[in-house]
Amino acid sequence: MPVLGFLSSPQVNILSVLVFPLSLQLTIASPPMLRLVATIFLCTLLLAAPNVHAAEKACALIALHGKWASPRDISFFANRLAPSCDYKALEMPWAKRREYDAPYPAALQDIRQQVAAFRADVYKRIVLAGHSFGANAAIAYMAEFGDADAIVALAPGHSPRFMYERGIGREAVDEARERVAAGKGAETVTMLDLNSGDRKLNIRMRADVLLSYFDPQGLGNMQLTAPRIMKPVPILWVVGDQDPLSRLGPQYAFQRAPHHPASKYVSVNADHANTPDAAVAEVLAWIQALPE
Repeated sequence: MPVLGFLSSPQVNILSVLVFPLSLQLTIASPPMLRLVATIFLCTLLLAAPNVHAAEKACALIALHGKWASPRDISFFANRLAPSCDYKALEMPWAKRREYDAPYPAALQDIRQQVAAFRADVYKRIVLAGHSFGANAAIAYMAEFGDADAIVALAPGHSPRFMYERGIGREAVDEARERVAAGKGAETVTMLDLNSGDRKLNIRMRADVLLSYFDPQGLGNMQLTAPRIMKPVPILWVVGDQDPLSRLGPQYAFQRAPHHPASKYVSVNADHANTPDAAVAEVLAWIQALPE
């Protein structure tokens, strides 16, 4: 680390207030050899200082937006958790700007990199918080890697099994499966994608990418990924009472996850899109009450 960069770090600034007066007295009043020994001691103390900045907040949150949305959308929610958690909002492949430009496993690797970055910053707790498709990804991530500490699932969405069984995009999924089986996963397929509020959009993507998200038995099926979560962690599952998925209740996927005593299923007065805003107070209180 460059010297100037180190000297501007928070731990040095704090300790300098404590040690500088002592250093000044030694410089003025002590013989040369004593000054040398004292200087070495003080430098060692500064270098060994703990990371004060990372200890300021015990929680780091990875915010995952919904389908056709953006990091800015989920940031409105994450910003309001600032009293308890630092956060990073990621842009995922299902963002409107990206339109599925990478497969689901690659999206989970992006999350994994951010988890590792927060671990390097010595945060005590890492929370995955996702809205709709982002909640789906948080669950899939914990089924594949399992190295975060809690999940906040806000209006969990993206239901490839539901879509396939009702014929929405079924032909595209079947075509993608055939192309992948034939070693032609890089070829593109057009699919009619479904979003909340019965919004639909034709999107063209690689066959292997399409299958990774829309295979009814794949990573997007929360009924299959929830039981595979690799360790019991606290899960806050929040649904809006006007969200069509609320009719499925906790047995849909929440109760399939490994049991943790701090897990909680909550209904708020909201539709699918507005669930994050309606859930802020509930999420904040839940995070603050989590056991150490």
